[in-house]
Amino acid sequence: MTFWDHLDELRGVLFRSAIALLIAAIVIFFNKSFVFDTVIFAPTNSDFILYKWFGQLATFTGIAAMAPEPFSVNLINIELSAQFFTHVSVSLTLAFILTVPFIIYQLWTFVSPGLYEKEKAAIRKAFAFASILFFIGILVGYLFVFPLTVRFLGTYQVSDWVQNQISLKSYISMFTWLILIMGVVFEMPALAAILSRLGIISKSMLRKYRKHAFTILIIVAAVITPSGDAFTLFIVGTPLYLLYEFSILICRDIDQ
Repeated sequence: MTFWDHLDELRGVLFRSAIALLIAAIVIFFNKSFVFDTVIFAPTNSDFILYKWFGQLATFTGIAAMAPEPFSVNLINIELSAQFFTHVSVSLTLAFILTVPFIIYQLWTFVSPGLYEKEKAAIRKAFAFASILFFIGILVGYLFVFPLTVRFLGTYQVSDWVQNQISLKSYISMFTWLILIMGVVFEMPALAAILSRLGIISKSMLRKYRKHAFTILIIVAAVITPSGDAFTLFIVGTPLYLLYEFSILICRDIDQ
Protein backbone atom coordinates (compact mmCIF):
# COMPACT_ATOMS: atom_id res chain seq x y z
CA MET A 1 0.00 0.00 0.00
CA THR A 2 1.13 3.53 -0.74
CA PHE A 3 1.33 6.32 1.80
CA TRP A 4 -2.01 7.69 0.60
CA ASP A 5 -3.61 4.24 0.89
CA HIS A 6 -2.44 4.03 4.49
CA LEU A 7 -3.78 7.53 5.07
CA ASP A 8 -7.17 6.49 3.70
CA GLU A 9 -7.19 3.46 6.01
CA LEU A 10 -6.34 5.68 8.99
CA ARG A 11 -9.06 8.11 8.00
CA GLY A 12 -11.54 5.23 7.98
CA VAL A 13 -10.41 4.12 11.44
CA LEU A 14 -10.82 7.64 12.82
CA PHE A 15 -14.19 8.06 11.12
CA ARG A 16 -15.61 4.79 12.49
CA SER A 17 -14.29 5.60 15.95
CA ALA A 18 -15.84 9.08 15.83
CA ILE A 19 -19.20 7.65 14.69
CA ALA A 20 -19.19 5.10 17.53
CA LEU A 21 -18.30 7.85 20.01
CA LEU A 22 -21.08 10.08 18.68
CA ILE A 23 -23.72 7.32 18.83
CA ALA A 24 -22.74 6.41 22.39
CA ALA A 25 -22.80 10.09 23.40
CA ILE A 26 -26.30 10.55 21.94
CA VAL A 27 -27.62 7.47 23.76
CA ILE A 28 -26.12 8.68 27.03
CA PHE A 29 -27.40 12.22 26.45
CA PHE A 30 -31.01 11.03 26.09
CA ASN A 31 -30.79 8.91 29.23
CA LYS A 32 -30.05 11.88 31.47
CA SER A 33 -32.03 10.72 34.51
CA PHE A 34 -30.33 7.35 34.72
CA VAL A 35 -26.85 8.69 34.02
CA PHE A 36 -26.95 11.50 36.55
CA ASP A 37 -29.45 10.43 39.22
CA THR A 38 -28.60 6.72 39.31
CA VAL A 39 -24.89 6.74 38.45
CA ILE A 40 -23.07 10.05 38.84
CA PHE A 41 -24.91 11.48 41.85
CA ALA A 42 -25.27 8.13 43.65
CA PRO A 43 -22.18 8.68 45.88
CA THR A 44 -23.69 11.85 47.37
CA ASN A 45 -25.85 9.97 49.91
CA SER A 46 -25.75 6.99 52.26
CA ASP A 47 -27.59 4.67 49.83
CA PHE A 48 -24.48 4.20 47.69
CA ILE A 49 -23.34 0.59 47.40
CA LEU A 50 -19.95 1.18 49.07
CA TYR A 51 -21.58 2.49 52.24
CA LYS A 52 -23.97 -0.46 52.26
CA TRP A 53 -20.96 -2.78 52.07
CA PHE A 54 -19.45 -1.02 55.06
CA GLY A 55 -22.74 -1.44 56.94
CA GLN A 56 -22.85 -5.15 56.14
CA LEU A 57 -19.20 -5.52 57.16
CA ALA A 58 -19.92 -3.79 60.47
CA THR A 59 -22.79 -6.20 61.11
CA PHE A 60 -20.68 -9.20 60.17
CA THR A 61 -17.69 -8.23 62.33
CA GLY A 62 -19.72 -6.76 65.17
CA ILE A 63 -17.74 -3.49 64.97
CA ALA A 64 -20.40 -0.80 64.99
CA ALA A 65 -17.85 1.96 64.32
CA MET A 66 -17.32 0.61 60.79
CA ALA A 67 -20.90 1.45 59.80
CA PRO A 68 -20.98 4.87 58.13
CA GLU A 69 -23.25 7.51 59.57
CA PRO A 70 -26.07 8.81 57.35
CA PHE A 71 -24.99 11.75 55.23
CA SER A 72 -25.82 13.66 52.06
CA VAL A 73 -24.01 16.19 49.90
CA ASN A 74 -26.02 19.05 48.42
CA LEU A 75 -25.09 20.29 44.97
CA ILE A 76 -25.86 23.74 43.60
CA ASN A 77 -25.47 25.45 40.24
CA ILE A 78 -24.39 29.09 40.03
CA GLU A 79 -23.86 29.47 36.28
CA LEU A 80 -26.66 29.88 33.75
CA SER A 81 -25.29 27.50 31.11
CA ALA A 82 -23.41 25.12 33.40
CA GLN A 83 -26.03 22.39 33.58
CA PHE A 84 -26.42 22.09 29.82
CA PHE A 85 -22.69 22.06 29.08
CA THR A 86 -22.13 19.66 31.98
CA HIS A 87 -24.70 17.36 30.39
CA VAL A 88 -22.87 17.51 27.04
CA SER A 89 -19.35 17.07 28.46
CA VAL A 90 -20.37 14.16 30.71
CA SER A 91 -22.08 12.44 27.77
CA LEU A 92 -18.91 12.71 25.70
CA THR A 93 -16.67 11.56 28.55
CA LEU A 94 -18.77 8.50 29.36
CA ALA A 95 -19.11 7.73 25.66
CA PHE A 96 -15.33 7.73 25.32
CA ILE A 97 -14.97 5.36 28.29
CA LEU A 98 -17.54 2.96 26.87
CA THR A 99 -16.14 3.00 23.34
CA VAL A 100 -12.47 2.47 24.34
CA PRO A 101 -12.58 -1.26 23.37
CA PHE A 102 -14.04 -0.42 19.94
CA ILE A 103 -11.48 2.34 19.36
CA ILE A 104 -8.65 0.01 20.37
CA TYR A 105 -10.02 -2.65 18.01
CA GLN A 106 -10.10 -0.13 15.16
CA LEU A 107 -6.50 0.82 15.84
CA TRP A 108 -5.65 -2.87 15.91
CA THR A 109 -7.17 -3.43 12.47
CA PHE A 110 -4.99 -0.60 11.17
CA VAL A 111 -1.64 -1.81 12.54
CA SER A 112 -2.10 -5.60 12.48
CA PRO A 113 -1.54 -6.14 8.72
CA GLY A 114 2.05 -4.92 9.12
CA LEU A 115 2.94 -7.33 11.93
CA TYR A 116 4.22 -10.90 12.05
CA GLU A 117 2.07 -13.59 13.62
CA LYS A 118 4.09 -13.69 16.85
CA GLU A 119 3.89 -9.91 17.12
CA LYS A 120 0.14 -10.02 16.50
CA ALA A 121 -0.39 -12.55 19.27
CA ALA A 122 1.72 -10.55 21.75
CA ILE A 123 0.10 -7.20 20.97
CA ARG A 124 -3.39 -8.73 20.96
CA LYS A 125 -2.81 -10.01 24.49
CA ALA A 126 -1.34 -6.66 25.54
CA PHE A 127 -4.37 -4.76 24.18
CA ALA A 128 -6.78 -7.14 25.92
CA PHE A 129 -4.86 -6.93 29.21
CA ALA A 130 -4.68 -3.13 29.01
CA SER A 131 -8.42 -2.83 28.25
CA ILE A 132 -9.33 -5.03 31.23
CA LEU A 133 -7.05 -3.03 33.53
CA PHE A 134 -8.55 0.24 32.27
CA PHE A 135 -12.10 -0.79 33.15
CA ILE A 136 -11.01 -2.22 36.49
CA GLY A 137 -9.43 1.16 37.22
CA ILE A 138 -12.66 2.92 36.23
CA LEU A 139 -14.65 0.68 38.61
CA VAL A 140 -12.19 1.17 41.48
CA GLY A 141 -12.34 4.92 40.94
CA TYR A 142 -16.13 4.94 40.89
CA LEU A 143 -16.80 2.44 43.68
CA PHE A 144 -14.04 3.36 46.12
CA VAL A 145 -11.81 6.37 45.40
CA PHE A 146 -14.44 8.92 44.38
CA PRO A 147 -17.11 8.02 46.99
CA LEU A 148 -14.62 8.13 49.87
CA THR A 149 -13.29 11.45 48.60
CA VAL A 150 -16.79 12.90 48.30
CA ARG A 151 -17.82 11.67 51.72
CA PHE A 152 -14.77 13.12 53.43
CA LEU A 153 -14.47 16.45 51.62
CA GLY A 154 -18.20 16.98 51.15
CA THR A 155 -18.98 16.63 54.86
CA TYR A 156 -15.82 18.16 56.34
CA GLN A 157 -16.41 21.46 58.13
CA VAL A 158 -14.01 23.84 59.84
CA SER A 159 -16.97 25.17 61.82
CA ASP A 160 -20.71 24.62 62.17
CA TRP A 161 -21.08 28.21 60.99
CA VAL A 162 -19.92 27.21 57.50
CA GLN A 163 -22.25 24.93 55.58
CA ASN A 164 -21.02 23.00 52.55
CA GLN A 165 -22.78 23.73 49.26
CA ILE A 166 -20.80 22.00 46.53
CA SER A 167 -21.05 23.44 43.04
CA LEU A 168 -22.08 21.16 40.20
CA LYS A 169 -18.97 22.14 38.24
CA SER A 170 -16.67 21.20 41.14
CA TYR A 171 -18.38 17.84 41.66
CA ILE A 172 -18.39 16.83 37.98
CA SER A 173 -14.79 17.99 37.53
CA MET A 174 -13.58 15.79 40.38
CA PHE A 175 -15.77 12.89 39.22
CA THR A 176 -14.48 12.82 35.64
CA TRP A 177 -10.87 13.46 36.64
CA LEU A 178 -10.67 10.79 39.33
CA ILE A 179 -12.52 8.19 37.28
CA LEU A 180 -10.37 8.69 34.18
CA ILE A 181 -7.09 9.01 36.05
CA MET A 182 -7.74 5.75 37.89
CA GLY A 183 -8.40 4.06 34.56
CA VAL A 184 -5.09 5.38 33.24
CA VAL A 185 -2.94 4.55 36.29
CA PHE A 186 -4.27 0.99 36.29
CA GLU A 187 -2.34 0.54 33.05
CA MET A 188 0.86 0.37 35.12
CA PRO A 189 1.02 -3.47 35.21
CA ALA A 190 0.43 -3.66 31.44
CA LEU A 191 3.26 -1.20 30.83
CA ALA A 192 5.50 -3.07 33.27
CA ALA A 193 4.78 -6.38 31.53
CA ILE A 194 5.70 -4.92 28.12
CA LEU A 195 8.91 -3.33 29.41
CA SER A 196 9.80 -6.58 31.15
CA ARG A 197 9.45 -8.60 27.96
CA LEU A 198 11.59 -6.04 26.14
CA GLY A 199 14.30 -6.55 28.76
CA ILE A 200 14.16 -2.96 30.01
CA ILE A 201 13.01 -3.80 33.55
CA SER A 202 12.91 -6.98 35.63
CA LYS A 203 11.30 -8.42 38.75
CA SER A 204 14.49 -8.07 40.80
CA MET A 205 14.95 -4.48 39.62
CA LEU A 206 11.46 -3.47 40.75
CA ARG A 207 12.04 -5.13 44.10
CA LYS A 208 15.40 -3.37 44.52
CA TYR A 209 13.91 0.07 43.91
CA ARG A 210 10.68 -0.50 45.85
CA LYS A 211 11.40 2.30 48.36
CA HIS A 212 12.30 4.74 45.61
CA ALA A 213 9.16 3.78 43.71
CA PHE A 214 7.04 4.39 46.80
CA THR A 215 8.34 7.96 47.03
CA ILE A 216 7.79 8.56 43.32
CA LEU A 217 4.27 7.13 43.46
CA ILE A 218 3.38 9.43 46.36
CA ILE A 219 4.59 12.39 44.28
CA VAL A 220 2.57 11.17 41.29
CA ALA A 221 -0.50 10.77 43.49
CA ALA A 222 -0.02 14.31 44.78
CA VAL A 223 0.21 15.64 41.21
CA ILE A 224 -2.88 13.84 39.92
CA THR A 225 -4.97 14.46 43.06
CA PRO A 226 -7.43 17.20 42.06
CA SER A 227 -8.14 18.61 45.54
CA GLY A 228 -4.62 18.36 46.95
CA ASP A 229 -5.76 17.22 50.41
CA ALA A 230 -4.01 14.47 52.39
CA PHE A 231 -7.05 12.18 52.49
CA THR A 232 -7.51 12.07 48.71
CA LEU A 233 -3.75 11.68 48.35
CA PHE A 234 -3.91 8.56 50.53
CA ILE A 235 -6.94 7.18 48.67
CA VAL A 236 -5.21 7.63 45.29
CA GLY A 237 -1.73 6.63 46.46
CA THR A 238 -2.76 3.30 47.98
CA PRO A 239 -3.99 1.73 44.68
CA LEU A 240 -0.87 3.06 42.94
CA TYR A 241 1.42 1.23 45.32
CA LEU A 242 -0.68 -1.96 45.14
CA LEU A 243 -0.41 -1.77 41.34
CA TYR A 244 3.37 -1.52 41.69
CA GLU A 245 3.41 -4.69 43.78
CA PHE A 246 1.21 -6.41 41.20
CA SER A 247 3.62 -5.27 38.49
CA ILE A 248 6.42 -7.05 40.35
CA LEU A 249 4.43 -10.28 40.35
CA ILE A 250 3.82 -10.30 36.59
CA CYS A 251 7.31 -9.15 35.52
CA ARG A 252 10.04 -11.52 34.47
CA ASP A 253 13.65 -11.69 35.59
CA ILE A 254 16.33 -11.02 33.00
CA ASP A 255 17.43 -14.65 32.92
CA GLN A 256 13.92 -16.01 32.27
